[in-house]
Amino acid sequence: MSYPPRSPNHSQNDDGTSHNRRLYNPYQDLGIPAQTLYKLPTSPEYLFQEESIAQRRSWGENLTYYTGIGYLGGAVIGAGKGLKEGVKAFEPADSMKIKVNRILNSSGKYGGKSGNHAGVIGLLYAGMESGMVAIRDTDDIINSVVAGLGTGALYKAAAGPRSAAVAGAIGGIAVGVAVTGKQVLKRYVPI
Repeated sequence: MSYPPRSPNHSQNDDGTSHNRRLYNPYQDLGIPAQTLYKLPTSPEYLFQEESIAQRRSWGENLTYYTGIGYLGGAVIGAGKGLKEGVKAFEPADSMKIKVNRILNSSGKYGGKSGNHAGVIGLLYAGMESGMVAIRDTDDIINSVVAGLGTGALYKAAAGPRSAAVAGAIGGIAVGVAVTGKQVLKRYVPI
């Protein structure tokens, strides 16, 4: 028994009988190919011309970005430390359930704590860098380094002036190395 060739609009019921039906095509009345509907621009679009001139994030975006990245990075590093501490705390009589519980508890403890610390550092840095850009009306490496100095000093200010000075120096050096490394990568590594 041979069957006639099926058209795309031809279907068959469960009992074997066939009927014609029209399939829905949402693009049929547009008169243009569906592929051209999804060709989006690759360059960013701006509402105002002034926004396209400034090649940086706004202070709110900066704040969100650095706080989020700081918290996420700190939480991952803290969770790793918690995993190590949880494995160290294993006892020979522990069941698998107890071992997993130890790991989860210590990872949550250390991950949350270090995530909060790193998030606060990111928040301070973003606020100081945006403040420096607003005060100096220019965006360069000096703003970033001064923001790193200020962040380190302010973060450790409660521990005393010596600790604040050391933390400020570490913050300024770390940011200077990071910004310089980013500029070197931009220049010599095609992305």
